[in-house]
Amino acid sequence: MYKINKLENSITKLAEKTFKELEFTERKHLQEWIAKNPSCLGEDLLIIQKEFDDFDGTKERFDLLALDKEGNLVIIENKLDDSGKDVTWQAVKYASYCSTFSKSDIERIYIEYIKNENYKEKLCDFFGIENYDDVKIENQQQRIILVAANFRKEVTSAVLWLINQGLYIQCFKVTPYEFNQECFLNVEQIIPIKEAQDYIIKMAKKEQEQNLINNSEKQRHIIRLNFWNKLLNKIKEENFELFSNISPSKDNWIAARSGFGFCQYGFIFNKDCVRIELYIDSKDKDKNKIIFDKLKENEKEINNTFENLIWERLDEKRACRIKFEKEYDSYDETNWNEMIDFMIENMKKFEIVMKPYIQKIKL
Repeated sequence: MYKINKLENSITKLAEKTFKELEFTERKHLQEWIAKNPSCLGEDLLIIQKEFDDFDGTKERFDLLALDKEGNLVIIENKLDDSGKDVTWQAVKYASYCSTFSKSDIERIYIEYIKNENYKEKLCDFFGIENYDDVKIENQQQRIILVAANFRKEVTSAVLWLINQGLYIQCFKVTPYEFNQECFLNVEQIIPIKEAQDYIIKMAKKEQEQNLINNSEKQRHIIRLNFWNKLLNKIKEENFELFSNISPSKDNWIAARSGFGFCQYGFIFNKDCVRIELYIDSKDKDKNKIIFDKLKENEKEINNTFENLIWERLDEKRACRIKFEKEYDSYDETNWNEMIDFMIENMKKFEIVMKPYIQKIKL
């Protein structure tokens, strides 16, 4: 690594150091650097635990546990100047321990790590999903990342063989430098090399797509489709025109137009509740807030007719909503008749109440 001198149009070599020379330790330094900035490993990762040792029947402990954007667990094992000869076996062993973790196990582990923070909100933010029920932590594949300044031949040989057997393992070489009493760290993926990494990702994506095709009717989607079918059949029986041309969906929502282009009525089916709503989204955040505010000017009058509506301007987000909901164990089919009656009855009333105010909106 070199420092560029613009004035002299030259470069100066930085002194390559060892972690030992700089008195950096694995747990206090390297592990903390990665935990605080996991993107140094070339992708967005969410650290969910450090120094993890919660395994039945063993006191073994590994360095960092993370989630990737696909909902896979990532075991990160750090070494300093020397990888040692057993790091591959250690990491594979830890991955095998983690392979049995369910979504609830992973939630518990993360809750212990972040203490009093809202774990659902953080997971939704990481995965870019609004509804927590859609957060996908299936732990179908456990990944391994090994970090060290130098890797022994027996380690690189074993890693390359395991990659060929379909395991997702990466090796990152970390090199500390010093210049004018300042320290620098270079992080470089060395296994697999970039060309091989692209190939592996393509093959993994192909396999994931095939798995999605083979498992297209996952349990959650089946439940939703069955529920929407039942609800829409009841709507047809009652000649409720608003949703008469809507098809069932595997999503947790179905929607119908309100007559005003930027507002739509929605039925929402979550695991722990159902709701009706007016969803406002013109793709323009400022316009959405104006529409919401115009409706909210009539809040008192509207609430006199329809009590307990929840008005959500959602300033931090683009869209807005006005909703009415009730808690249920929605996946328990014995609740469905009551849920459907609640949703249809209140949606009919909601449409009648909101329609004149929606029609008055002018932008």
